[in-house]
Amino acid sequence: MSESVSEAGTVSAAEPAYDPAAPAPLNVPRTPTGNAEVDAQLQRLADADHLATDGHVEVYEDVHGGLRDALTALDARPGPPAPAPSYHQSRS
Repeated sequence: MSESVSEAGTVSAAEPAYDPAAPAPLNVPRTPTGNAEVDAQLQRLADADHLATDGHVEVYEDVHGGLRDALTALDARPGPPAPAPSYHQSRS
């Protein structure tokens, strides 16, 4: 049964035992960056709030990979052409 008798003799519902390894929200603020890909990865971090500690690694590795891909995509985008050097090299 899930009831226990207190010292006073009254019956009360058993309180769940505190488990420091149980999932608990980290309550880390996630400020939007304005980049949809990055913001999606930051939001993915919230998934770790509902997992036991040993499940965090998978989420963190997934987010890390997603952020790395977003940074790589920034490097691959064509930007404005590089300006020509403003100095003249003389040939000897």
